[in-house]
Amino acid sequence: MPLRGGRFALPLALTLVTVLLAGCSGTADGPDEAGKRGASASTSTSTDRGGSTGAGPSPEKTFEPDPARLPRTRAEARDFIDRVIAGPDSFGPGVVKRSPYESDPATWPVLGDNCVWQQRKPAPSVLATLTRSFEVPAEAGKGPVRLAAVVTVHRTRQDATWEMAESIEESMRCPTQQLREGEQIGSMVAGALLSGEATQNSSEDSLTELGEYRSSELGGPHRYFWQQAQTLQFTVAVTGKGAKGRTEREIDELVVQAQGTMLARLESTVEKQS
Repeated sequence: MPLRGGRFALPLALTLVTVLLAGCSGTADGPDEAGKRGASASTSTSTDRGGSTGAGPSPEKTFEPDPARLPRTRAEARDFIDRVIAGPDSFGPGVVKRSPYESDPATWPVLGDNCVWQQRKPAPSVLATLTRSFEVPAEAGKGPVRLAAVVTVHRTRQDATWEMAESIEESMRCPTQQLREGEQIGSMVAGALLSGEATQNSSEDSLTELGEYRSSELGGPHRYFWQQAQTLQFTVAVTGKGAKGRTEREIDELVVQAQGTMLARLESTVEKQS
């Protein structure tokens, strides 16, 4: 998908609008780098308490899901993830797989009381979840860019919106978080947009988080950029972590490109066929 233009481009201007709309401190990306259970302070206003998997209320959205194409079993959810989740080409040229490439599908990132991310068994609401890890290799004068993409399929839309909402509590509770040994993020700002707010019309709910990334391997502070979106019973997220010689724009464009690609695939996979 192109970086700009079209419904799923998620232009960088939207990122700036999102950040200006809310100034929440703190967040995280889980041990699998994008498996963080995302959040939006405004999500609760859009939660369908009946657990519906219907589309959001925005009058601008023309997307109409086919209930028969929505996954109901773990096998169907895994097949959906395979169709939607980003690969190296989803970010653009120069991105390669990182080892290990895929997370254990039987695990789920949890932020502990000590503000350290850990792997646990997925929540009962989760039919399937998967994280993939990528990298832009180091080159002369520039360190490696670490990237990740995650897709999670919940049983209901209500479950997915609660996943988004939980991260606000995590952000307030842990303004600085440890991703794994030797990796930390902090100095975060976050913003959320529901469908129809500002220029956000690519998902029912969208969250953007910016901050500083530090690691014992790559030093820092470097750019940290995370986006998560929720539509129907699904959440998709992308993380970018910078390094020496890498610009903020470079990191942001990689994240936006992959996020737009996954959102386009999501709708194509479940959209009602004419």
